[in-house]
Amino acid sequence: MVVNFKVYKKSSPNNKVHLYMAKRDFVDHISAVEPIDGVIVLDDEYIGERRKIFGQLVCSFRYGREEDEVMGLNFQKELFLASEQLYPPPQKADPLKPAMSKTQERLLRKLGQNAIPFSFIIPPSAPASITLQQAKDETGEPCGVQYYVKIFAGDSETDRSHRRSTVSLGIRKVQYAPSKQGNQPCTVVRKDFMLSPGELEMEVTLDKQLYHHGEKIAVNLCIRNHSNKVVKKIKAMVQQGVDVVLFQNGQYRNTIVSIETAEGCPLQPGSSLQKVIYLHPMLSSVQNKRGIALDGKLKQQDTNLASTTLLASPDQRDAFGIIVSYAVKVKLFLGALGGEVTAELPFVLMFPKPTIKGKLVTQDSQAEVAMFRQDTVMDPEADE
Repeated sequence: MVVNFKVYKKSSPNNKVHLYMAKRDFVDHISAVEPIDGVIVLDDEYIGERRKIFGQLVCSFRYGREEDEVMGLNFQKELFLASEQLYPPPQKADPLKPAMSKTQERLLRKLGQNAIPFSFIIPPSAPASITLQQAKDETGEPCGVQYYVKIFAGDSETDRSHRRSTVSLGIRKVQYAPSKQGNQPCTVVRKDFMLSPGELEMEVTLDKQLYHHGEKIAVNLCIRNHSNKVVKKIKAMVQQGVDVVLFQNGQYRNTIVSIETAEGCPLQPGSSLQKVIYLHPMLSSVQNKRGIALDGKLKQQDTNLASTTLLASPDQRDAFGIIVSYAVKVKLFLGALGGEVTAELPFVLMFPKPTIKGKLVTQDSQAEVAMFRQDTVMDPEADE
């Protein structure tokens, strides 16, 4: 059996160092993250001179606009999550290093004796790849969290790398939706009024807790008006919560989609109303709105609204991360004197875990997709 398998390839400007990686999305399973592995190929000149080659896994966190960087200010931090010498290889192997993947083994056979495997481990608490959308008139690098693998020639790990002998390839740390649904979200809000008998009751229920990107959300309303107030109109919206952990007051909300309706209104005292409102959160509705959290983006790839950030515990909030959440908010407007009645229900918005055969390799503007032929393929990674 002969199967083609694809990998990403990127070379240094001097064409002496080549980086091969089978994928660029690495899944965070909450308890652990998939190891980042690949293969580098060195030119004969570097092998003969035994030039030192280092590999690093870098997390870049930009928390301010690039155009505001004046007088030496810098609103970007780079965290080195892993750094090691790849060539010449260390005398003693690290016992914590994961074993070579089958893709690495196949690449070593195809690329020859100058090929060197590497692997890095991302801590489970490391932040997810997220980009904050810029306004239409903004330029420069957007705020957010990005990851990239850096391979360079130098004298030490802390040596300032030279661009001609450096390869950097962007990757993403992603999370996929759990396979099981959680409890159905439901809340009941009751409001009584001073100097007025009775109360207004609103019950809000979502059809499920976990939604995939692109799905519509069915918001079920049941309003019972036992007060002497009149419900004038109803407003339902999906809000995205963004928490930039680095800042104490770095929490804000964006309205992704909202619907305002007077159907069934005015709701008079003693009446009740049952209604279903459908909300469809899509990036296209807030395409140019500044501050919308998006999933980390690789060049020439379409992006989407950021997925909900899943944490094993609240203590795992990394100081350099951005945490995203979603909620449905419903408001009843009772007029100038009656005020409002508000209910809120959180939900989860994520992508389902893709099947192996459904994965596609999208070519990057600076990383070419190399294709290899492999006989007797024994594992599903060959389809990647």
